[in-house]
Amino acid sequence: MRVLPLRLGAILLTLLPLVALADAQRDRFGAAGYFRIMTRPDFSGGSGQLGYYWLYGRLLNESPYGELNLRLDALQATPGSQEVWAEVHSRISGTSFRSADPGNGSLVNFSADYLFVRAGNILLDRVTWQLGTLEDRWNDLHIYDQRPGTLLWDTVGLSGTYQGDRYDVLLAVGDSGYTLRPRNYNTVLTGAASFRYRLIPGHLEAGIRAQVGYEPAVRGNRNALYASPNTNYEDFARREVVRRYFEANPGVEDLVPDLKARSALSYRAMGYLGFGNLGPLVWSNMYLTFEKRHPTPFYMENYRGRDWTVYVTDQTDERYDANLGNEAYIRIIPDKLEALWGVWAGYSFNKDNDIMAGEDNRVIASTVLRLQYFLTDRVHLLVESSIAREKSLNGNFYRNHVDSVFTSTDGMADARGLEFGDSDTRDTWQFKAGVVLNPTGRSIYARPSLRLLYGLQRSSQHAAFGNSFVDSLDQYNVYVGPERHWHSVVAIEAEGWF
Repeated sequence: MRVLPLRLGAILLTLLPLVALADAQRDRFGAAGYFRIMTRPDFSGGSGQLGYYWLYGRLLNESPYGELNLRLDALQATPGSQEVWAEVHSRISGTSFRSADPGNGSLVNFSADYLFVRAGNILLDRVTWQLGTLEDRWNDLHIYDQRPGTLLWDTVGLSGTYQGDRYDVLLAVGDSGYTLRPRNYNTVLTGAASFRYRLIPGHLEAGIRAQVGYEPAVRGNRNALYASPNTNYEDFARREVVRRYFEANPGVEDLVPDLKARSALSYRAMGYLGFGNLGPLVWSNMYLTFEKRHPTPFYMENYRGRDWTVYVTDQTDERYDANLGNEAYIRIIPDKLEALWGVWAGYSFNKDNDIMAGEDNRVIASTVLRLQYFLTDRVHLLVESSIAREKSLNGNFYRNHVDSVFTSTDGMADARGLEFGDSDTRDTWQFKAGVVLNPTGRSIYARPSLRLLYGLQRSSQHAAFGNSFVDSLDQYNVYVGPERHWHSVVAIEAEGWF
């Protein structure tokens, strides 16, 4: 009669470790992060980057980077329960490692990106509260190293996120003043909201996000926003506001402007569509964003051996950016060939500026395709190509030739011109290829990755890569050396998540 209970007891003793493991709490402390480091010998006099920036695909255009994300469970809940829980999070990141970049590993190049407390099951079910820095990310566009779905990266305050079965909602309020002007702080009240809904779970989801910042007018605060009357954009662009003031008022010994206090409203809005698990398409992230940038309060102008403060809110409060970005992850041949395909288009316009060429009035477009072929589980071949066009809407902004500085204004030399070259368009093509060692297996996203790559660029602009060539408006500071439209680098680099 005792045989069955004894056998049952033995079975239960055998299962107890599995039951305990299923209900085991995680470690109170956790760490995760990301790193990339590289060396890129550059025999063209460049700084080790194939082109100027991420528009041509981030690969070979980025700098070293590392981040460490730390988590401490201040209050742990029993797994599967509705008990109150709380976590403390922090992140340290930077862009420098010894011998890999100009910073040479100095800690000056690192910062504490965020610190916040996150807690759940307080007051409302399924609501997670966050107090501190409020950065909230949706899916990134990795091929461009862009985060168009990120909200509140500049804000400290309080947020609440409700997680439903098929949707999530976020509401937040805080202050962005220290991010916008760390040394000249003034309060910028910030509010944000987002909503994401999974229409067909695992196949289709959509969302919207918005953030608004308001800086009130504060008369008497030197860090607040003011406007200097009778200031035109050309004098502001040339940094000659003070000079023109004294020329118009020859008997005046001091700058006595009639300052007008200003308030400001800035905002960003984002629309998101994610879809995938459709044949070879694993997933695609598409974003449409629109932003009105916050105005600049002032700048310093030196005249008569003295630094003068010039308030320029009225010259910087009408700057807008609209962007469309997409990244698709495709398994062309399962376990053999995968692809990332990115598209980016952007339109920037400044209603205050209709005379000066610059990045505040331009149209950009780019597409990048990366293919990764798996020779074995751990040895892969990578090929990537990109084409991009950047067009200035306010005249010539790019120098196509070594002597373009002499023809910057309608074919005439003008050291004080508001154009910077002989073309309003820059066309860039890049090609990258090489071997990738992925210890963790077959995936275009597998990390860590050890890469040996060769990169080639052809640009319509002369010397279109990071360098020390002279590029001022002074007609006597011309580019030195032969004309350069081609650029190549060899890269040995490592990248990983942990």
